[in-house]
Amino acid sequence: MRPMSNGVRAAVLAAAAVLLAGAAAGYTTLAADRAEPAPAAAGAGAGTLTLSPGPRLLTVTDRHLASVSAADPAGPRVVSTVECVRAYAAAGTGICLRPQTAWAYEVVVLDADLRPRQAVAVPGLPNRARVSPSGHLVAWTVFVGGDSYTSSGFSTRTGIIDTRSGAVVQTLEDFTVVRDGRAYRNADVNFWGVTFAADDNRFYATMSTTGRRFLVRGDLAARTVETVTDNVECPSLSPDGTRIAFKRAVDADPTKGWRLSVLDLASLRVTATAEQASVDDQAAWLDGSTLAYTLRRDDGRPDVWAVPADGTGAPRLLVPDAESPATLAV
Repeated sequence: MRPMSNGVRAAVLAAAAVLLAGAAAGYTTLAADRAEPAPAAAGAGAGTLTLSPGPRLLTVTDRHLASVSAADPAGPRVVSTVECVRAYAAAGTGICLRPQTAWAYEVVVLDADLRPRQAVAVPGLPNRARVSPSGHLVAWTVFVGGDSYTSSGFSTRTGIIDTRSGAVVQTLEDFTVVRDGRAYRNADVNFWGVTFAADDNRFYATMSTTGRRFLVRGDLAARTVETVTDNVECPSLSPDGTRIAFKRAVDADPTKGWRLSVLDLASLRVTATAEQASVDDQAAWLDGSTLAYTLRRDDGRPDVWAVPADGTGAPRLLVPDAESPATLAV
C-alpha cells in the first residue's frame, strides 16, 4: 500500500501543534516501556547488530535499532535491544535519539558495538539525526514548544557533538548568519536537518526565517552559516559532495506537501525524483545514485522506500515496517 496522499499530509501539517502534543503523549508511553526487551520483528534473524562498516542497512524497527542485508533488505533483520526514536550511523559511530524520562529525551553517541560513549539531554521531541562520513561528528534536531515568536507554538533546536573531544554545540542559533552576503539577525531564526561534508568542518542545514526556508552552508570552526538558495528542507549531501537530496515544498508552501528532489550544488539546478508521494523525511544516500527515505501508511506505520536520485525509474519498497535508514557500507 502506498502512503497517505498530499492532501492528508497537508491537513496533518496544518494541525502540527496538535500533533506535537499527541506525539508527546505517545512518547510518554514509549518511555514507560523502555525497559522491556526488544520485540521480535516479523522475519527477525539471528545475530548481533553492529555498526561496523559492511553491506548492511541500519533502520529503526519497532523503536529499536535493527539491520538488514543490503542485498536482501526485505529479508530477515537483526533487531537489537537498543531503543531509539531516530538513529543514524557512519564509520562505526551511531547516534540514537531516545527517551531519557517520561518527558525528556537525550542524544546518545554509540560505538560500533552499540555501547554508549556520550549522552546529552535535549529540550524537545526527536526529529532528525546525522553522523559525518568519518564518524567524528553527530548532529540532531528536536522540536521545541513555547518560543514566543512562533505562530505555531513550536520551533526547533539543532546541535552538534564532536565525538573526538566531546565538545557540544547546543544550538546552531548561536552561529553567525550571513544571508545573501550580509550579516543577518532575527529572533525567529531556526535550523534543522544537518548533513556533513567529508572534511569534518563544513555542513549544510535548513534555516527558516520570516516564513522562508533556506539551504545554508556552515563552517563549524568559524561558527558561521551562509545562505545558498531557498526552498530547501532536510538536506542530505551525496557521497561525492556535489549534490543535495532534499524535500522541496510544493509551490514553496509546506501545507501542499513536499517533493523529494536533488540539487546540483554547482549549478543550483533542481531535479525532482520519481517519487510522487509527499516525503516528510531527511533522505539518506544508499550510494551515489539511490536515495532511501521513510513514508508512513495511512495507519501511521513506517516503511523505507528507495528511488533513483536522477529523476528516472520508479520508487520501490525497500524495508517494510522500518524507518531512519542509513547505509553501513564503506
